[in-house]
Amino acid sequence: MRVHVTDLKPGDTLLRDTFNTFGIHIMQKGHTLQREDIAKLLQHGVDDVDIEEVFSEPADISQPSSIHPLQDAKIQFNTALQGFEDLFLNAAARGEFDGSQVDAKLEPLLTELQEQKDVVSVLLFLNDDNNYTYTHSLQVGMLSYYLATWMGYTEQEAYQAGRAGYLHDVGKSKIPSHILNKPGRLTTEEFEEMKRHTIYGHDIIMQSTGDKISAMVALQHHERTDGKGYPNGLSLDEIHPLSRITAVADVYSAMTTARVYQTKQELLRVLKELHRMSFGQLHAETTQTFIRNMLPNFIGKQVLLSSGEVGQIIMTNPSNFFRPLIKTDKGFTDLAMQSNLDIEEIFM
Repeated sequence: MRVHVTDLKPGDTLLRDTFNTFGIHIMQKGHTLQREDIAKLLQHGVDDVDIEEVFSEPADISQPSSIHPLQDAKIQFNTALQGFEDLFLNAAARGEFDGSQVDAKLEPLLTELQEQKDVVSVLLFLNDDNNYTYTHSLQVGMLSYYLATWMGYTEQEAYQAGRAGYLHDVGKSKIPSHILNKPGRLTTEEFEEMKRHTIYGHDIIMQSTGDKISAMVALQHHERTDGKGYPNGLSLDEIHPLSRITAVADVYSAMTTARVYQTKQELLRVLKELHRMSFGQLHAETTQTFIRNMLPNFIGKQVLLSSGEVGQIIMTNPSNFFRPLIKTDKGFTDLAMQSNLDIEEIFM
């Protein structure tokens, strides 16, 4: 079956060897396509390919409708979210929480996510806009886990990174609610108190679990490589590697999630801001690893453009990673060439 490249889907299988217009062999017969393969075909100017036809069995209407592949992860997400709310409220009331419950709530979710490679879909599907503080902490735990695996950490080390990310903001339980939930700009005095959540978090985690690494990450996740972070103005290698991981996850989640004083920002625009911050504020290698592994997940996602058009991300633009090629009903739109257009929202 002859198919235009832009209509290909991950999982399609090539029926014949594929060549570009210069006769150069690009991909072999029998290859099962992934998103990056489709992008490669586009880059080489291939217009059409032959793929194997798939004949499916007639639908059995007696069977229930298909379940979303992330449905099990959603259940674990909700359990971990409730678990964090419980420990946060206990920390607020007593200055400590039941440390034995952390792994019981978090480990099933991170185990489920081992099989989920499309992190952008994970974040879009596993979300709860109703409470920023709890959702943010869970997102940071998930992203810290993923980033640690991308950086080559062992599974045990990656889990420790996820655990530290999950607990990184527990110190906010000791911040007065009129400061924590203030919709406007904090005063100098209020900001000084807000910064103390790093110290509170360190002490609460040590009191509750004795987990020195998670406590250190809670203390250091707002330190910056240029020495202008807080609470201790650490720089470069003075900051623990897992603290650097959580710092990247923290910034990404904070900027892409709606808060009382901030609307959420478009996902690729946030990656661009992270790229800027990697030159002096966030650890460069850690941040670049995050960006490099996140970008392929945007291929195939639906977008709403500032023109009001809805389209699909076809490929990452090699000249500007954060301005991809979009396919709409009107044709193709190269955002790298059309500065008057922006992506307003990305969705599944």
